[in-house]
Amino acid sequence: MRLVALPLVLSLAGCSALGALNQPKRDVFELLPASDAPVACRAGAAELVVELPKARSTLDTDRIMIRPSALQAQYLPDAQWGDTVPVTLQTLLVRSFARYPAFGHVGRTPLAGAGDYALLSEIEDFNAVRTETGARVVLSVTAQLVHEGDGRVAARGRFQAVRELGSTATPDLIAGFDAAQRELVGQITAWGLGAMRVPCR
Repeated sequence: MRLVALPLVLSLAGCSALGALNQPKRDVFELLPASDAPVACRAGAAELVVELPKARSTLDTDRIMIRPSALQAQYLPDAQWGDTVPVTLQTLLVRSFARYPAFGHVGRTPLAGAGDYALLSEIEDFNAVRTETGARVVLSVTAQLVHEGDGRVAARGRFQAVRELGSTATPDLIAGFDAAQRELVGQITAWGLGAMRVPCR
């Protein structure tokens, strides 16, 4: 399992110091890809732009959501992500696709006016749900791969990863999120490579 806990630093300046002292201290976690090792395949020049995923306001945050029920959203009091959920997923996808030398460039923005393909996505779930025996981590994303030149949709897909946990302790939840995101990013990467006819996986 590859994840990094970063210390949370509070800036205490001027009259904001008293307010900062009242804020709870949270451990900061960064989700990392399964591997950054390059894949051995033929080099190419295709350019892929991974757009920032869309998300509703309750997920467009660096807080870690855990649902007591289907209609209620709460957040872990002692932990948070290093970036917002959309930025975290975008970073993971960029790093996953960038392992393949079949792409001349993979990034958040094109090198010039437009890339060859754009990956558009929307985050439906990036949370844990309490269960009778612990928690269930659920990550689900819808995605489209679009030709940048004319806006044609090359492929559409929906992806989901679920992990059942026997605990709601923060370290166990983070481990569940880490395992689920590696599966989810792997699904999206394999789908995208197939849609773009990249000859190596």
